[in-house]
Amino acid sequence: MSADPPRSVAFDRAASFYDTSRETESEETRREAELVASELVGRDDVLEIGTGTGAIGLRLCEAGLRLTAIDLSMPMLGRLVERAGGYARFPLVQADATRMPFVDGAFDAAFARWVLHLIPNWPDALVEVARVVRRGGVFLVNIGGAVAGPESDVRARLAAEIGRELRPAGLMWHDYESLDAAAGRFGMRPRQLPPMHVEREESLGDYLRGIEQNQYSWLWPVPDEARLAALAVVRPWAEDRFGPLDRPMPVAFDIVWRAFDLPAG
Repeated sequence: MSADPPRSVAFDRAASFYDTSRETESEETRREAELVASELVGRDDVLEIGTGTGAIGLRLCEAGLRLTAIDLSMPMLGRLVERAGGYARFPLVQADATRMPFVDGAFDAAFARWVLHLIPNWPDALVEVARVVRRGGVFLVNIGGAVAGPESDVRARLAAEIGRELRPAGLMWHDYESLDAAAGRFGMRPRQLPPMHVEREESLGDYLRGIEQNQYSWLWPVPDEARLAALAVVRPWAEDRFGPLDRPMPVAFDIVWRAFDLPAG
């Protein structure tokens, strides 16, 4: 009998460009790792769900946390090992977040960064978190999301040209209201951690090149021909509306993490 198919979006195709396109070595990523670490002080066993190439996990390991990590994509885990110097510095397991291969109460805490939007049946991942994290533990989440402004306008125009909604496969970006409600069914109490304000410059040209190279998971269900045909229309429209595409433009946004405290009793 064959195994059940994965229930989440795997990032095999992104392993070669993920670190560049997601800026895993950025100052913002370092600050996120510090924020997560501050919430995990005193936790002996920690699980990272969807570790990817280890942007957060490797930093937490260096900080002395006892970490185990899962990811659906073996190429991404392979890239993590490369970044770690050629060996796994903590246990790595290929697994789906909705079917974790761990016993009940195996961990004191878990965290997930940019993961729940990739899981169509994302509440099933919360079922698993409530099972593998011990009573009194904590679950930390950053849903991630699209930055408002010109990029959002470009995505909306691209969707109009393609003729379909362009959204993540799972939990909608920034939809902490739905996440809070689902977590509450397992007795998890939400706490918003201090938001991290980010100001930087980006160009629409880089964003459009990412669309051309099919780097964004919300575009993967779209056939290449449809994506490139729509881009051919959107690119001159964007230049006409926003000016030179490679001109740096100021961008400001908040990185938001939620902590969910599991019942103690």
